[in-house]
Amino acid sequence: MPHVIRSRVRALHASPVTYATPSAGTSPGTPSASPVHSADRAPAGPRRARSLVDAEAVAVLHRAAQALMDDLAGLTHRLVAVLREEEPAYRAAIDADAAEIWQEVNRSLRLSVGSLIRPRESREAACRLSWRIGECRAEQGLPLDALLHAFRLGGAMVWQGLVDETTRRQPEDIRLLVHVAADVWSFVDEHCGLVADAYRETERRLAWRRENQQRLAVAALLDGTARIADIPDSAAMLGLPEIGRYVVVTASGAGVGGTAGAVGLPPWTRALRHVTRDGEHIVVLLASGPPEEPVPDEDTCRADRELALLADELTVPPGVRVGIGSAVTGLAALGEARGLAETALRACPRDGGVVLLDEHLPAALVVSSSRLGAALADRVLGALDRLDPADRDLLIDTLRTWLDADGSAQRAGTRLYCHRNTVLNRLRRFEQLTGRSLARPSDVVEISLALAARRLLDL
Repeated sequence: MPHVIRSRVRALHASPVTYATPSAGTSPGTPSASPVHSADRAPAGPRRARSLVDAEAVAVLHRAAQALMDDLAGLTHRLVAVLREEEPAYRAAIDADAAEIWQEVNRSLRLSVGSLIRPRESREAACRLSWRIGECRAEQGLPLDALLHAFRLGGAMVWQGLVDETTRRQPEDIRLLVHVAADVWSFVDEHCGLVADAYRETERRLAWRRENQQRLAVAALLDGTARIADIPDSAAMLGLPEIGRYVVVTASGAGVGGTAGAVGLPPWTRALRHVTRDGEHIVVLLASGPPEEPVPDEDTCRADRELALLADELTVPPGVRVGIGSAVTGLAALGEARGLAETALRACPRDGGVVLLDEHLPAALVVSSSRLGAALADRVLGALDRLDPADRDLLIDTLRTWLDADGSAQRAGTRLYCHRNTVLNRLRRFEQLTGRSLARPSDVVEISLALAARRLLDL
């Protein structure tokens, strides 16, 4: 609750009057009956009058404050009742733990009202309590607006209590309270600022801790090191279903990594981004989760369509390589999904682009074992390395174009700007040099894989 009255010590010290040391039994903040003037002060006309007014105002303030302190429990009950009625967020907190709220309000009021009587003893304690309240309420998720409203309600109630007590005891002294009114509300503002600073600092700390916990949880899931027992908690923290269909998107290249992601996702995706120094991994929750009664063919078709749509709608900067793995079921399988995405990434052209693993499985097989891929390329295409490099590259380019044209020499010639017979002659020469037949399906499979290995493994 707000500590509503700031000490008048600073204001009184600024005036041309000092006070004698309090006698035994007098509180440190209470002026003696007789002001003692310094010899080197300015002329005592209007200044002396102002000092007397200040002293009288402080005395009135002390008397009213002591009356509030004598009925501190009643003041606490009234303020808790007002909070319950006027601030919905506090109503929920009171319903959850009424005793804790009552104790907090009581401690706050004790220091606030006590600062009127013993300002030097209470001021620092009041500041520390305001700060702790700000921290505590931020941790509990109470809205900051509700907290500040509660502080101002408390300030208004204490001020009204001071006015009421003065009116009841000595109505003619009400005019003196005007001299402390500005300080009262400055004090309220000061402690509202304190509690707001504490609240925001705690929010930042909690946000950093929450983001760090989420980052560690995602890293453990992607690494495959998350404990099965921790997965339900990770799912709740990340806001993702424990059982669902997921795919991992992995990116690498210039501009990828650091503190921000480089790959833009379609607006319909629900995803978590994990950025490292070397690249980024994006966990995407697929909308086409497994139905209650799975129909394998239908489920596979839906997933294929969604993966193809995801690949088409990604925003990828030039030169960035992106691999999209196959869909997996459940957060526990994200380690496998990351491995599939990295396989797709290795199958991506070196100059950038997007590779969807399910559409490039032969290339994925080659890059999954670079040693075997290199051995296959050497076995099938090694004879071409004895040719002049320009001649070798011409034959390989012709062969790739012919395969991309589904074995049509006419279409391959169009793409290569040469006659179909030229294409056929080059292909026959390839067969003679390698001992492979382009009419034999098994040889065509080996040739295709060998070409993929040479391209992807930079052989």
